[in-house]
Order: sequence, then C-alpha cells, then structure tokens
Amino acid sequence: MDFVRALQVLVRVVDAGSFIRAADQLDTSNAAVTRQVAALEKHLGARLLHRTTRKLSLTSSGEAFVQKARQILDEVADAESIAAERGGEPGGVLRLSAPLSFGIAHLSRLMPGFRARYPKLRLDIDLSDRLVDLAGEGIDVALRIAREPSPNLVARRIAPIRMVLCASPIYLKKRGTPKHPAELADHETFSYTYLSAGDSWRFFRKGGASATVRVRPSVHATNGELLRELALAGGGIILQPTFIVGRDLMRGSLVALLPEWKLFDYGLYAVYLSQRQLATKVRVFIDYLLESIGEEPYWERSVRLHSRRLRRGGELR
Repeated sequence: MDFVRALQVLVRVVDAGSFIRAADQLDTSNAAVTRQVAALEKHLGARLLHRTTRKLSLTSSGEAFVQKARQILDEVADAESIAAERGGEPGGVLRLSAPLSFGIAHLSRLMPGFRARYPKLRLDIDLSDRLVDLAGEGIDVALRIAREPSPNLVARRIAPIRMVLCASPIYLKKRGTPKHPAELADHETFSYTYLSAGDSWRFFRKGGASATVRVRPSVHATNGELLRELALAGGGIILQPTFIVGRDLMRGSLVALLPEWKLFDYGLYAVYLSQRQLATKVRVFIDYLLESIGEEPYWERSVRLHSRRLRRGGELR
C-alpha cells in the first residue's frame, strides 16, 4: 500500500462527501477508492468512516486521523517544494494569515499578481482579526497591524499604518466637533476590540504636548468595517486606519478630527517563527509585499494627494 496515496484518497473522500464524487475528482474508479480506504483501515486496525447509503461520516478515530493526515500531506508538499526551490522557483503550500478588513480590501488585489509570478505555490489564506497561533495552526507567515510586534516572532516591517480619528458630518452637526482630545470622553465612540491601546487613546502635539483620554465606547467590535458603517450612519466617532476609511475621507462622508494632534504609530508587519533559514516561499511573499505596497502605501498616498488638492483649491502644483 502506498501510504501517502492512501492518505490523499481518504482526505479527498472526506472533502467530497462520498466515494463516488472522490473517484470522479481523482479520475479513478469508485472500486479503487473503496479499496484504498479499506486497505488503510486494515493497516491501522481501526474504522475511520461510517458508511450508509445516504451519508458518510467520520468516526471519532477518523476525525483525529484525518486532521493529522492533512498535516502530513502538507508536510509532504513542503518537502517537495524544497526540491522545487533548489530549481529556482518556490512551490508547495504557503499558509497565510491576515486581518479580515485588510485582507478583503487590499491583500485580495495583490494576490493575482503574486499568483501569476509564482504559479507553483498553492495558497491557504486565513482572514481573521484574532491573534492566530502560528505554530499550533501551521501558519507560515502572518500579517499583523501593531505598534510593536511580538518579541517571540521574527518580524519584517512592510509599511506604516496611519490611524485617523473621524466621524460623519451628520454626527458632527448633531453633537459638535471636538477641539481637544479630552472632549472625546463626552462623545459617542466606537472602538476596535483588539486595539492595543484599549480604551485609553493617547494623542501627541507638535512641541511635545500629549493628552490621554479614557473613552467610553458604546460599541466594541472585532472588525473595523462594522465600526466604519456605524460611523457613516452618524452614530459616533471612530479611530480607524486609512486603509479602511481613506475613501470615505476623500468623499467627505467621514471627516478627520483633531488634525493638529498625532496618534500613536502602527505598522503592518509580516511575522513568522524563528528559523535558521527562511523558507523561500515566505521570503518571496514578503519581498512581493514590500515591492507592491512600498514605504508609502497606495491607499495612504491617495489620501495625501486628495488633502493636498483641497488645500490648494482643487489643483495640484
């Protein structure tokens, strides 16, 4: 029995939900697929699948085994990619993690070019604002927006991330425009759950002055797009990055507040586990991001040029 092939067949059966569909996808016969799974169960001395005429399900042993089988197959793919990399082109599976809003708005527009450049790489992308466990979840590289990346990980800074305090004209007409950070305590605010500063927002002013205000958000959310929608509806003030609110600022549907006050700096980082030799597939991905985004991200450049046009009467000089 070809053990690796048997694992591939088993995983395909589970994903397809039936022996017949798996056989079609593998371009083989139903009998051949059935023999492979039966031989694997005999080799292991355990039943992996419950079979009925209408339903296929994993046994408790099967659930644990299939999870491990997927990891083994990924490791095999990685081992194969090493040989491919020796030939100059990375291959195998690249497992990525990125924040949800950034992934949808910006990583999605970068991936077609990356795929075209490295067609032998297969991508497994997880979009989530939670802090993923790179080792436990088998993530090769994660994109994180942070003030300081974790000291337990290797981090490469990709680009600066500028945070903007903003609200809609509807809200400002109703509640007034704050002139000092301290006034935010009396305003409706919506806050990002994973913001490292929590509900204590710190501002800096030219000359060294600073102010820290403890806001009392009426909404906490794990996604910035949800907070953006609440702000656009006139509900309150948000603190969000320009890659989420940049277009709204340019349209005037959101207005930047306290422009003379600066906020704490964030960065977009690519983080990965410490390795003596960085995998080629991770290196080319990081290099591609650096090349595509640049030190001044395209979304930030658009906001800056728009602001310059407004200051100069709608005409660039």
